[in-house]
Amino acid sequence: MSDYRFETLRVELQNHVATVWLAHPPVNAVNTQLLQDLTLAMDRFGEDPDVRCVILTGEGRVFCAGADLKNRGQMLDQPGGLPQHSRRTRELFHAIRECPKPVIAALNGPALGAGLGIAASCDILIAAESACLALPEVDVGLLGGVKHAQRLFGHSRLRRMMLTGMRVTAAELYRLGVVEACVPGDKLMEEARGIADQIAGKSPASVRLMIQTANAIEDMSLRDGYRYEQDMTAQVAKTNDAQEARRAFLEKRAPVFTGT
Repeated sequence: MSDYRFETLRVELQNHVATVWLAHPPVNAVNTQLLQDLTLAMDRFGEDPDVRCVILTGEGRVFCAGADLKNRGQMLDQPGGLPQHSRRTRELFHAIRECPKPVIAALNGPALGAGLGIAASCDILIAAESACLALPEVDVGLLGGVKHAQRLFGHSRLRRMMLTGMRVTAAELYRLGVVEACVPGDKLMEEARGIADQIAGKSPASVRLMIQTANAIEDMSLRDGYRYEQDMTAQVAKTNDAQEARRAFLEKRAPVFTGT
């Protein structure tokens, strides 16, 4: 198993589920170290055969308060610092989205700005009742996260969030279908773990190809996307796991998957 010790993260691996806590107090703001740590962690999860699903949450009362403005100021004072910081931020979002293992965002509290971008890059979102999503950049002379937020919100709501900094509560996120569940804070990890355990019990080979397919077809036309999906279905059907699933179904027993 990979060494999952990081300066700004806490990681636990149990029964094929990696649980990751953002651990950059007091509000898990995104600085250079967190960008590097979380990007590397996602890449390692993708290559670790013992990891079949990832839960991403935050320590304390905040999921992620967005950009660390002090760290950003330090970046601006260095030649090439801002482009480097911007690139690291982009690559973090892509590392989460492109991780071949499903990533569940367990929003324990506010996810603001870059924190919303992290959440929107995940595959499944659930929220504690104290959670919210917001784009507060308008109040600090910045802009960002809107493109990622388009994956979650419709036109009018997103424009209002962008232009006013309004916070969308967990209850409203559930009403809008942005999150799968809105639960009391003490039930959040139990809810996330239940979904993660379900996923971890599926064929790793099938799940990997499903994630790859969903990411690839997201921006395709209907015709091209469905054709791609059909081609990938043919690949899934050829795996050892698919053959085992069919045998287990016929023999009325639980399948034993190997990930191949």
